[in-house]
Amino acid sequence: MIEDGATDTGSVTTVRRIGETIRRPVGEWTPAVHALLTHLESVGFTRAPRVLGTDGTDEVLSLLHGEPAFTPWPSTLRSTVGISELGAWLRGYHDAVREFQPPADARWQGQESEWRPGMVIRHGDLGPWNSIWSGDRLAGFIDWDFAAPGHALDDLAQLAWYAVPLRPIEQQRRAPIAGEHTLRSRLNALCAAYGARPVAVLDALDAVQSREAERIQRLGQRGHEPWVTFLARGDVAEMVAERSWLRSERAVLLGGSGG
Repeated sequence: MIEDGATDTGSVTTVRRIGETIRRPVGEWTPAVHALLTHLESVGFTRAPRVLGTDGTDEVLSLLHGEPAFTPWPSTLRSTVGISELGAWLRGYHDAVREFQPPADARWQGQESEWRPGMVIRHGDLGPWNSIWSGDRLAGFIDWDFAAPGHALDDLAQLAWYAVPLRPIEQQRRAPIAGEHTLRSRLNALCAAYGARPVAVLDALDAVQSREAERIQRLGQRGHEPWVTFLARGDVAEMVAERSWLRSERAVLLGGSGG
């Protein structure tokens, strides 16, 4: 956990802890994200930060106690218990956000689609690095700056991408998670906890990877951060390679059952 008074710099932004609060820079998307987090609090969803206000150029959020799952992952996340916790959290979040209707003037960072009935507001950055663990329990997810309208299944696909992980062997080893049987078991556990079919998740992930590569290329070339940084570090080529890997491993991941 970040120490009181310390700062922590990720790939996109720098945050600072003051007491039981987290301060992070305000963006044009902040009012929409605050409306979302306020809704979650109002319906009793506790495993997300609470909005406490703003302080000059920073937003003020409640602190989620625990440790982020950086690589190598904690033992809980390397087990099917941990991956099931993630699936259950996402199902709970989607149930909580289902009735949320964004403000008419809502602006979201990197928004690709206008919200319409049937959509949810996706978290948008569902990697283990944003999951906070208190022992064996998932305290929740932080860093909601990429929240935006989308389809619930795409959130689950992104979570499977990074947390199963549905990635080539070098990425698996960093976790450390490896082996076809292990990946299939983890994908099945995630989908069972959420309530979705693995084949639907793989189909959605193929489309998510394609759209993300295109978005990085487009927004990066237009000079929009953080996509400039993503483009410069080679994320497009990496996503193309990961999409190719996913397609080559599809039958193995589905265990020949078709999901």
